[in-house]
Amino acid sequence: MGSANDNRLRFCIDRGGTFTDVYAEIPGQPDGQVLKLLSVDPSNYDDAPVEGIRRILEEFTGKKISRASKIPTDKIEWIRMGTTVATNALLERKGERIALCVTRGFRDLLQIGNQARPKIFDLTVSKPSNLYEEVIEVDERVELANDNQDSSSASLVKGVSGEMVKVVKPIDVETLKPLLQGLLGEGD
Repeated sequence: MGSANDNRLRFCIDRGGTFTDVYAEIPGQPDGQVLKLLSVDPSNYDDAPVEGIRRILEEFTGKKISRASKIPTDKIEWIRMGTTVATNALLERKGERIALCVTRGFRDLLQIGNQARPKIFDLTVSKPSNLYEEVIEVDERVELANDNQDSSSASLVKGVSGEMVKVVKPIDVETLKPLLQGLLGEGD
């Protein structure tokens, strides 16, 4: 007996600078469906990933989906999306100006890196420029929680990696706000 998800589509999308590739796993179609759209085409659609999903859903369901309406999600199991736009901007050092907010004492963390040196005796090490222009050190402290700490403690939170983190000193938002406002005030 099949699950309820057997009749739902799975989307994998790569939004590039020129083209957006949409791949859909479709029930009953072993090879799925691939659609390539211009990433920016304002005369035809506002958002290429949404347009790709809309077109494939229209074909799958046989029902017209207006560009002005929200995409119905009842036929979608999941959507996974990546982008080469941000990666390329980082590699090419293009894009918006960036500031780094980091825990006090770790200002040089990205500059220092992990100290890996493929040519250990090379006297002329060439490193890429920093991605950020300014550094704001934030007076806060967190540490990984011990396995034996009570997970119901108010000072424990689950980190993005799934590990429990103890907030030793929370961020003083009122102190941080004027520093960030100062950066915004510098503008272009």
